[in-house]
Amino acid sequence: MASSGGIQIPSRLPLLLSHEGVLLPGSTVRFSVDSPRNMQLVSQRLLRGTSLKSTIIGVIPNTRDPEHDTDDLPTLHKIGTAGIAVQVVGSNWPKPHYTLLITGLCRFRVSSLLKERPFVLAEVEQLDKLEQYTTPSGTAEDGELGELSQKFYQAAVQLLGMLDISVPVVAKFRRLLDSLPRETLPDVVASMIRTSNKEKLQVLDAITLEERFKKALPMLTRQIEGLILLQKTRKINPDNEKRVLSVRKGGIFPGRQFNLDEEDEDEDGDDTAALERRVHGAKMPEAALRVCLKELKRLKKMPQSMPEYALTRNYLDLMVELPWSKSTKDCLDIRAARTLLDNDHYAMDKLKRRVLEYLAVRQLKTSLKGPILCFVGPPGVGKTSVGRSIARTLGREFHRIALGGVCDQSDIRGHRRTYVGSMPGRIINGLKTVAVNNPVFLLDEVDKLGKSLQGDPAAALLEVLDPEQNHSFTDHYLNVAFDLSQVLFIATANTTATIPPALLDRMEVLQVPGYTQEEKVEIAHRHLIPNQLEQHGLTPQQLHIPQDTTQNIISRYTREAGVRSLERKFGAICRAVAVKVAEGHRANKTEASTPEGPTQQGDKAAAPPEMPIVIDHVALKDILGPPLFEMEVSERLTLPGVAVGLAWTPLGGEILFVEASRMEGEGQLTLTGQLGDVMKESAHLAISWLRANAKTYQLTNMAGGPDPLEGTDIHLHFPAGAVTKDGPSAGVTIVTCLASLFSGRLVRSDVAMTGEITLRGLVLPVGGIKDKVLAAHRAGVKRVVIPKRNEKDLEELPANVRADLDFVTATNLNEVLNAAFDGGFPGTASTHTHPQLTSKL
Repeated sequence: MASSGGIQIPSRLPLLLSHEGVLLPGSTVRFSVDSPRNMQLVSQRLLRGTSLKSTIIGVIPNTRDPEHDTDDLPTLHKIGTAGIAVQVVGSNWPKPHYTLLITGLCRFRVSSLLKERPFVLAEVEQLDKLEQYTTPSGTAEDGELGELSQKFYQAAVQLLGMLDISVPVVAKFRRLLDSLPRETLPDVVASMIRTSNKEKLQVLDAITLEERFKKALPMLTRQIEGLILLQKTRKINPDNEKRVLSVRKGGIFPGRQFNLDEEDEDEDGDDTAALERRVHGAKMPEAALRVCLKELKRLKKMPQSMPEYALTRNYLDLMVELPWSKSTKDCLDIRAARTLLDNDHYAMDKLKRRVLEYLAVRQLKTSLKGPILCFVGPPGVGKTSVGRSIARTLGREFHRIALGGVCDQSDIRGHRRTYVGSMPGRIINGLKTVAVNNPVFLLDEVDKLGKSLQGDPAAALLEVLDPEQNHSFTDHYLNVAFDLSQVLFIATANTTATIPPALLDRMEVLQVPGYTQEEKVEIAHRHLIPNQLEQHGLTPQQLHIPQDTTQNIISRYTREAGVRSLERKFGAICRAVAVKVAEGHRANKTEASTPEGPTQQGDKAAAPPEMPIVIDHVALKDILGPPLFEMEVSERLTLPGVAVGLAWTPLGGEILFVEASRMEGEGQLTLTGQLGDVMKESAHLAISWLRANAKTYQLTNMAGGPDPLEGTDIHLHFPAGAVTKDGPSAGVTIVTCLASLFSGRLVRSDVAMTGEITLRGLVLPVGGIKDKVLAAHRAGVKRVVIPKRNEKDLEELPANVRADLDFVTATNLNEVLNAAFDGGFPGTASTHTHPQLTSKL
């Protein structure tokens, strides 16, 4: 430890690089900290310190602006001030920073730098040794130093006599003048009177007391002469009364006082002038420019101590940083765009075709407004990554805005500036981030917007996503129009059911269905496996996953429309193989270090595995465990009263079992399985239609009577009771299930169906045909019964799926029953011809 005059500082000090001002011993200065090195010093040293010693830091003047700070450490000033941090305050607005209140202790010289990261740490040498300049009586020694000390003290007393002693700060200065040793006055007074940072730096560099008095005395004399001049002008011009009074009440403290020399120009004036130049150089529209100039005029008249000063300054900074006229030039090469999209994404032909159409029109007409595309599909099919690829194709900036769970309209439109902590919305903030006015904005999970007392964010998006209105989008914080017409908005959603109709009307919906098994295999070997190998530090020479294994993982370990779970399974395989590879490296190192072999029993290293490690069905079971999904369709259809339907969910298509049983009773119908109102109505429709046509289809009750419900209770159950089910498309499945129950015949185990029914036995079209058919294909179903009017939807299916399945298009329930049972259903042939069988379309 170095010591002096009762002041002890460590010989190693962390250094705070200050560009705002100069800290002198005996003064207290407030510093704003926002550069990376200084932020690390505060968080790791000051906030975690437990002793007084840990709060002592060194303050070094730094001429480099932290906004232009780089990783390279600037040339440090050799002289600094050791200080103690008496207060630390943190804030996140307008950006993360700390505010430190530091009291100077003594000077030091930097001997050597010990480290530069995460903050600067230096070996220091104490400089101030005040005891050698004072006598035991506390008076200064005779000679030139004593004369300078006495002259400086008299000048300070003269200045104090010209000020208003009733002001608390002036009274405090009077107490300091009486209680402090005269040798400390140059530092204290130089820090309190109006001086430039350059002059304070000269006082800091003055090592000897004599030199220090010589540097500070002219500054003190200048302040006295300036105050005398103001008093003289008061007699000549009475309008200067207010200025003289303001100087008398607080003239010794930094601010706007004693600004008498032209070379000591107010730094805030220069900053305001620079801001005005930036406003004129931002090339903003005329309306925005008028607002900025008006705010700038108010800012010039406003004292910095007012809270509104910082709010106005932040507003003007945002206005000049927005890309009013900055844009990127589109890379309109259709062939290159097609190649890039094909390389990034397999399948998705409809989606890629629409993107290429946009690019082609953009190439022919450059003034095309940005379309609003909405990708709707189950999770994990690549909606977000397609948006990123579109930005790469166009050569534009990409910005993602996550809307899931947003329930405040201010997140979209921003807060009005009358509120404390107001800020712009996510749209304007995103434009500030990308710094161009024609980026690609991805509005992720637009179907999961909420609504609360703070407004409806979906309604706030109406103006953003309307091509006829967003050329003059007005954020509440800006309060001026901003042109969003050149922004390419892409929204993603899992379903359109929860998107308000008015918002959905403004977007062009593109369905992104799930992948077939063959497409998943191709995606796995093109993208997923190479990506997982890279993330886990493996190479194809170390791990090989055959296509048969991939198909086994897809069919027996994952059941999804996308590929997220599939990628996680590959990650689990890579982690297990990484352990084997690491053990092999250790074994090789052990053998290399002991070429003569192990000397003790049990020290023998494990033999390294053969490379590459091939994952077969045995290894797959060891790593992933038993299969999660088995082909259980045929096992579930071993008794009458069971049928297989097809359902659509936001996660893709699923197969749906319907079970029915009957027992003696009073003709009651029981429904279980968390059914919605629409599905309950379908069950009642099915019962009514079967009772009306019982004679035709030879259906009887348990006693052999003509009414199937006479003396019989029916229980209809939909397994997976924890999942809510609703919708009309299970109507044909319920009819088939009950027909099987009443007739005692088994439904074919390879048939699945979907369709809405009427009381007259007609089969009406339903939605989600592609997702439902893909789910049937994944489950191993061979025949799919769909409504006749949904036949057009089969064109969207991949050719291999159409080749593997037999499609029956039905117009009424007769055709459905005839296709669901082996050899047809009794009574169907007499009432209708055979169903239309579309085999291998």
